[in-house]
Amino acid sequence: MPPSFTIKDWDKQDRPREKFQAYGAGHLSIAELLAILIGSGNANENAVSLMRRLLASTENDLAKLSQMPLEKIFKFKGLGPAKAIKIKAALELGNRMMLQLPKKRMVFNNSSICFDHIKGIASLAHEEFWVLFLNQSNYLLEKMRLSHGGISQTTVDVRLALKRALELNATAMILAHNHPSGALNPSASDKYITRKFKNASAHFDIRVLDHLIVSEKGYFSFADENIL
Repeated sequence: MPPSFTIKDWDKQDRPREKFQAYGAGHLSIAELLAILIGSGNANENAVSLMRRLLASTENDLAKLSQMPLEKIFKFKGLGPAKAIKIKAALELGNRMMLQLPKKRMVFNNSSICFDHIKGIASLAHEEFWVLFLNQSNYLLEKMRLSHGGISQTTVDVRLALKRALELNATAMILAHNHPSGALNPSASDKYITRKFKNASAHFDIRVLDHLIVSEKGYFSFADENIL
């Protein structure tokens, strides 16, 4: 049997580890990166060749490789439990990294975006009043439930909302509450509370951008109707 040709026999610049060190991970193929993990192939093929064959079995789809059972990986000669687990662990780390990547921040610059974010309260059997606190770029800083069970001058405490806005250094607020009855027209109390918020927040240079009334039928926007 002819002697096996290992990665150590390759030209130095073609060896995955040396290539990684010299040029960075971006210059390596997926097979080469996986080869670094397993370290060696088998008697008939080097680590890179083995990884190319493994990837070919999944049509070079890393998601499929991530879902491949360990027992199926074991069938590739040279891939015992230790190497297979290294491959699966690396793929799992990649999956978890993707989950932790920050999602694109949403700009709250129209009523439909606000409704999509708050529509969960539409189906409630009781009324709730919420405040969305925004920064200068209209990115959401926090949302806060200000009252639960009813909307009135006494239950909605503007001072608590302003206190939290100042703690967050918020520059704008969006108000929202639901109507369990399904009616979307603002009541006299809704209009009064909106004016109260607007007048009070103006003293702190905090803008009230909108007040949404939501129900299972849809929503009503004070801003869209030019009555803010």
